[in-house]
Order: sequence, then C-alpha cells, then structure tokens
Amino acid sequence: MAFKLPDLPYAYNALEPHVDARTMEIHHGKHHKAYTDNLNKAIEGKPEDQMAIEDIIKNINNYPVAIRNNGGGYWNHCMFWEIMSPNGGGIPGGDLAAAIDASFGTFDKMKEEFNAAATTRFGSGWAWLCKMADSSLKICSTANQDNPLMPIEGHCGGTPILCLDVWEHAYYLNYQNRRPDYIEAWWNVVNWEEVTRRFKS
Repeated sequence: MAFKLPDLPYAYNALEPHVDARTMEIHHGKHHKAYTDNLNKAIEGKPEDQMAIEDIIKNINNYPVAIRNNGGGYWNHCMFWEIMSPNGGGIPGGDLAAAIDASFGTFDKMKEEFNAAATTRFGSGWAWLCKMADSSLKICSTANQDNPLMPIEGHCGGTPILCLDVWEHAYYLNYQNRRPDYIEAWWNVVNWEEVTRRFKS
C-alpha cells in the first residue's frame, strides 16, 4: 500500500494520566488505521499512490471528498502523535520561545489564544499553531480533517508546527464533554523538542 500506519513513538499508556491508554489504543489503532486504509483504497491504481502525502494535501481541491477526508485524517494524525511525548510539557525555549513572544507577547497569551481556538471549534476539528512565510506564528482552527496546508479560504496558510485534535474520539472516554479540561491536560504532553524542530525546518 502507498501509505502505512506509523507506529507510535511511545506505548499506549505513556501519556497517562493526561491521555488515557484506552483512548490512545482506539484513536491510533482504529481511527488512524481507518483513515490510512480508506486513503489507500481511494488512491489505489491512481497516480496519487506514488505521491507524497504533502503533495496530495497541498492540492486537495483537485481530489474527491474521500481523498480529502482520509488524506487529511492520515496526515493530521501522523503529526499529532509526534508532537506529544511522555516527557513533554513545560514551555519551549530558544528561537521558538522568541517567536512566540514576538507574535503573541508571552507564552501564556499564545496558550490562551490556542485554547480558545480549540475550545470554540464547533463540532469536530483541529487547532493549529503555524509558522508563516515571514517566520511569525499564527493560530487557527480547521473543521473535520482539514489542515492549514490545504488551499482553503479561512485557513492560516502557514506550515503547522503544533496541532491538537478536538474530535470527541480524542478525549471522550476520559473527559466526556469537558473539552476544556482535555485541552488543559494536553499541554502536559506537548513535545516542545519536536515542535521546535518543525519550527526550525
């Protein structure tokens, strides 16, 4: 198959108590697997099965809804697992911290704006911190499995360096309808080393 479900870089229970093991098992092994399988079915026998997922995403308006939804779901989750870590949390330093201060004033202001984007995303979707062409940072949210790499009006238009899944399947077993509690707990597992790597690249 063209695309493969990536292994998690940690055990299912490694992010507890902030993200529970059962949620991770279902989220990765069921939801992400389904996006992967359905994307492969949608592109089977087509030129897209030889393309990089980023090239598909950046030209998503050329493709049917099955490729948009499953391609977005595949790419978004691949990133999501990497920007979390059992040893995460805290605050970033160096160039990323400087960029956050320049764009938002303080880390706390950035976090507040990000939390608002994640909390107020109606229904299912994602919140994003993106690096813009001028190296400034911007926060936005997207519906369903869209992401800022897609050429869709209203998106950041930048390169995502941090993302949060606010679909109910990402948190409902542990947090039920308390999305703000999930968002606040999630900051304890953010892998700032990986976010910084994405910012610098």
